[in-house]
Amino acid sequence: MKILVVCSTLDLRYKLGCTPSWWQLLKALHETGNEVIAVPFLGDPVESLWWRCYPNPCSAESRLFNRYLDWKKSRGTHTSGQKKDRTCNRSMIHTFSEDYIRTKWEKSLRSIFDREKDIDLLLFMNVPLNFIRGITEKIKSAYGIPVACYDGDMPTILPKYAPERGFKFNYYLDADLSVFDAFFTNSKGIIPDLKEMGAQNVHPLFYAADPDVFRPVNVNKTIDISFYGHGSELREEWMRIMITEPSDILFNRIFSVGGIDFDISLGKANIAGYLDYSEFRRFCCQSRICLNITRCTHSSVYASSTARPFELAAFGACIVSQPYEGIEEWFDVGREIAVVKNEDEVLPVYQDLLDSDSDREKMGERARQRILKDHTYRHRAEELIRALDIRKTGTAECDESSKQDGLRSDLG
Repeated sequence: MKILVVCSTLDLRYKLGCTPSWWQLLKALHETGNEVIAVPFLGDPVESLWWRCYPNPCSAESRLFNRYLDWKKSRGTHTSGQKKDRTCNRSMIHTFSEDYIRTKWEKSLRSIFDREKDIDLLLFMNVPLNFIRGITEKIKSAYGIPVACYDGDMPTILPKYAPERGFKFNYYLDADLSVFDAFFTNSKGIIPDLKEMGAQNVHPLFYAADPDVFRPVNVNKTIDISFYGHGSELREEWMRIMITEPSDILFNRIFSVGGIDFDISLGKANIAGYLDYSEFRRFCCQSRICLNITRCTHSSVYASSTARPFELAAFGACIVSQPYEGIEEWFDVGREIAVVKNEDEVLPVYQDLLDSDSDREKMGERARQRILKDHTYRHRAEELIRALDIRKTGTAECDESSKQDGLRSDLG
């Protein structure tokens, strides 16, 4: 399949959380026999061995707008009253996108389709849907191909979560999800909400890890318990339970926290700061226990995947997680990952694992084997193609037979 992908960005310097996962997914699509063409919505294209690029038609505008949103967020305007925030967003987005951005993107996409001639699928990944409103229908009508969407920020990107989570702006305002032939999401529990918003042919497409990128390295274990993440919002309680209080009690153990934007006390934990990916690997592999502390919007909505547990498992890490609805969809709790149910279980679990090198190593190895078996990005690439290319399965994978027939004819 020849796939044109319009993704949030390909430039890791913007530090958007999904970007490393997009690299791995696009690489896997290539490795499973697909031809990938990528266009970033933010910033300039980044060439690779696994995809080729077309330029962002609004590169300068996207960078300027991103700077504005960073400034706006730094001033805390996203935390103001929800009604005021929604009005501001709608007015700003309409002015900036309706009259300018959308026109340039439509012209650019038509140019790519006319030049390539044999594209099989247009896939939008974490692109502001209200910026491309109307383009999907025009592309489908003009070129007769299916258009799909994948959002990896569920559930926190949806309107009822966005103000609390602090995203730069709400890109689901006025968006029409019914125009997509398929909609992919990192959250299984959010699918009913997406269907209520008009999405059809909805599929979970969970995060994963490329085991060649996230490969363990043999280094000395100099950290007892570590955590890496960006921002403490919506996970303050479990950071307190799993880091702040235990680090004060287990004074002879080394706790280390990497990442930025933590607005809570971290007790006696060492602060490692921001780490690039090579440093992140070493940080995890130096740790006897790696913590998975997920924002409550993810951990409380069934099977809302994030990248971190898959990456840690691919490193062969011994993982201890907070309670996480649906984590059994991905791991065998107790064998491949430890989950503490409440505050009273934290110290006993830490002490048992720290006292037994063998138990930790076996749990980490089982976790990595589970990644190799079920959760690589090659698995995800195959799942995505199976959901779209019905010819391969010969069976219905959609909720509506009429939607399947239409998609089959588009692909065939």
